[in-house]
Amino acid sequence: MQARALFIAILSVFGAMCAIQFGASFAKQLFPLVGPVGTSALRVGFSALILWLVFRPWRQWPRGRHWRAISVYGSCLGGMMLLLYLAIETIPLGIAVALEFTGPLLVALLSIRRARDSFWIVLAVGGVITLLPDLSGVNALDPRGVAYALAAGGCWAGYILFGQKAGNLAPGGGTVALGMTVAALYLVPAGYIATDGALLQWQLLPLGIAVALISSAIPYSLEMIALRNMPKQTFSVMMSLEPAVAAMAGLLVLDEQLALRQWLAIGMVITASLGSTLSAKRH
Repeated sequence: MQARALFIAILSVFGAMCAIQFGASFAKQLFPLVGPVGTSALRVGFSALILWLVFRPWRQWPRGRHWRAISVYGSCLGGMMLLLYLAIETIPLGIAVALEFTGPLLVALLSIRRARDSFWIVLAVGGVITLLPDLSGVNALDPRGVAYALAAGGCWAGYILFGQKAGNLAPGGGTVALGMTVAALYLVPAGYIATDGALLQWQLLPLGIAVALISSAIPYSLEMIALRNMPKQTFSVMMSLEPAVAAMAGLLVLDEQLALRQWLAIGMVITASLGSTLSAKRH
């Protein structure tokens, strides 16, 4: 029975990663219609509605002192989504996610206490440098896209830290729903303004719902199944593979071809994430 539960959990983690990254690939195809800001608004707006229906946060409403952590958590959540979409507008999805992964990687590295584990820091920095050998050549990455991806990583770090704090103060599912609502409160108006009201065209509503389901509702549900049936350390290690999943999604859906050097750099970031996660868990 335990083996079956673990197998289901492993499938759930892979399913969540695939849903998030293939959802991002699908969302990128909406950019010509409403741009990255409008797409972010559609995603968080419909995600908030779906999560309210699923988790019904009004049943266990947070106390006043909890709202500060939830507000920061929601702001980081929305910023992470928006900045990643701004990044993948100009750079490949796999590279953007690898750069964004520096956020949770930094959180893991800060938990390391032994000097010899600084190898993972060197490996992570080496991976990022390998991704960015030249920002001015013919095949160079767009500097703005790189900056957006790194900023998304900063938001991801905040999402982890404040998400843990908010989750300890209020029920997990309700916290996610309320955090997504905070993100929607500033992203939906921003998306409406950025698209001159085109965000409300009825033709876009099914697409927005699809992005919300694939990128938020489905993966969050799968991650909850996984966390109930596997150790958190195993979950963290498996999530380290996300940049590779993103690169494959970009290749299959968007035909984003990466050079061998870039695949190597993504592998370095993944290895650094795996190593730092295991080291942090041991100590």
